[in-house]
Amino acid sequence: MATTTLQLKAKPGSSRSELVQEADGTWTAWLKSPPVDGKANAELVALVAKRFDCAKSSVSIHSGGGSRFKRVKVETR
Repeated sequence: MATTTLQLKAKPGSSRSELVQEADGTWTAWLKSPPVDGKANAELVALVAKRFDCAKSSVSIHSGGGSRFKRVKVETR
């Protein structure tokens, strides 16, 4: 198993749901869900899992759970 760590900026309450890698290697996540009751974080985990073709349980928010700037770990095969 390999571990990938992503530095990303979340933009909750957006009109789209998309994950894009920027030129500097960081990621930007546009999330439709509002930042209430963990809804945006749940959407972020699902979006990252879909992008890296892995289970949601393989994705964890390592730091920044209550912030726009997050560090996300992804366990891949």
